[in-house]
Amino acid sequence: MNTQSSQTPLESIAKDDMAGHYEVSLNDTETNKEAQKDPEVTTLITLFNSTFENFNTRLVLGDDEPIYLPAGADKSYHQIVFAHGFFSSALHEIAHWCIAGEKRRLLEDYGYWYCPDGRDELQQADFEKVEIKPQAIEWAFTEAAGRKFQVSTDNLNGAEPDREGFTRNVAAQLERFREHGFPPRAERFITALLSTFGEEKAPQETGVDAA
Repeated sequence: MNTQSSQTPLESIAKDDMAGHYEVSLNDTETNKEAQKDPEVTTLITLFNSTFENFNTRLVLGDDEPIYLPAGADKSYHQIVFAHGFFSSALHEIAHWCIAGEKRRLLEDYGYWYCPDGRDELQQADFEKVEIKPQAIEWAFTEAAGRKFQVSTDNLNGAEPDREGFTRNVAAQLERFREHGFPPRAERFITALLSTFGEEKAPQETGVDAA
């Protein structure tokens, strides 16, 4: 993601219904273990594009880092570009899209500033705060697709993250969503995932490795 907002991430968070947008890169150890050519990615793309056709938004397999691109001169539709064919990257980017407000969805990467790998302790704490809601939604998506979820702390070259603590926070947010309801687009996609993948697979155990 190359676009930077004139606001800091926390200033943006305070002014919008989207809980920030720190991209999770493919440097995460668990993410790199995922097969690069997942046969179900094509099914996932088709499912998203048909489920949200009325939003003029398409899920697109990218070659590099993930990015959200609004419609413009080159494309008449919005694009959620996920990285390297990873199923989990697609779910993560869709989760961010499900939280983004209407005005944010007209801006490249929703108008948010990107803080890359190598964050200090304060920056990592900010990262984790804004990633709780999208990763909780991603967790629900992953379960609906019959897969195992792993949180992404994504700071291999910076301050050591509290992976277990972050997992507990994401899990707590997931329970709040289950109790009070998911955002409408997230709920819609959970239903779509269950209808497509739910009958084919038994849900796998969710959680995170301590390592």
